[in-house]
Amino acid sequence: MVTIYDVAKTAGVSIATVSKVLNNTGRISEKTRKKVLCVVKNLDYQPNIMASALMGKKTKTIGLLIPDLANPFFSELARNIEDSAQELGYSLFICSTDYLSEKEHKYISLLRQKNVDGFILASGFEDLQKVEDLIKEDIPVSIVARDFPMFPVNTVAVDDFIGGYQATSYLINLGHENIGIIARDVWSNRERFRGYKQALEENNLKVPSYFEYAEESNIIWGKRITNKYLKHDHAPTAIFACNDLLTIGAIQAAKENGLIVPEQLSVVGFDDTAIATIVDPPLTTIAQPIQVMGREVMKLMIDMIENQKMDKIRVTLMPELVERKSTAKIKREVTS
Repeated sequence: MVTIYDVAKTAGVSIATVSKVLNNTGRISEKTRKKVLCVVKNLDYQPNIMASALMGKKTKTIGLLIPDLANPFFSELARNIEDSAQELGYSLFICSTDYLSEKEHKYISLLRQKNVDGFILASGFEDLQKVEDLIKEDIPVSIVARDFPMFPVNTVAVDDFIGGYQATSYLINLGHENIGIIARDVWSNRERFRGYKQALEENNLKVPSYFEYAEESNIIWGKRITNKYLKHDHAPTAIFACNDLLTIGAIQAAKENGLIVPEQLSVVGFDDTAIATIVDPPLTTIAQPIQVMGREVMKLMIDMIENQKMDKIRVTLMPELVERKSTAKIKREVTS
């Protein structure tokens, strides 16, 4: 195992000089800095993070808790956060919690043992007590893709209420009056449901009586809920699904029931992940600015860690409707 002593000996400098170069401190000539960094690279030297933590130094690591890496939105979000972290000289520990509080507890405990400099918690994290505990212990915490308005914490999120309102208003403008929704009982989906309901009420429309929450946010549950909706006498002519995976499930169910999308069933999704353009038909969906979200939450996190910035900031980004081929104007039957 290569040590800092090996780096110093090979570079012909003192251990203190190597430390200053690695930590970007002190006055070191550019020639010496480049020489040390070249040796570090050639020897593949890896600083001892745990030793640095015990000395009270930053470990340059951040814990990212994601509810479901199988969901394209969260995998794309994690990738963008990781890219931003790398640019800023940090590394991520990425943990998928499956929306389970016991996994949230387990990973937070594990990451604290590894002395991460802070935590980024993504949508789906529902343990309010754990968030409060981290804040009380002055551990840097930032939230992405959801909000905790009851806590003083940095937050970067899209306006889910507006997104739900946009999707539903769009379908209403296409002439749909019987609009179903597929949502999971988590914060972001509850906000989207609230926007959906607001748009209906403003147009004297109601949430269908057969509405029920999906238990998971995947294709299987999108298909399962849609199948149940289509069996009702007043089956929807349009469905707003609260993520793109649920939307794909809805399209599959429609096809298996002999319906043509969008001519006989219009479907709107949410997220605008990579899969939105490759399914048949391509999805009309509400786009989240995933790249911006990843960049902004990392900036806030670094400000807390390195600059000890105490002011808490809430960044609210606006969603955008992207119109493709999964929606159409409703065709009314003409009676003579």
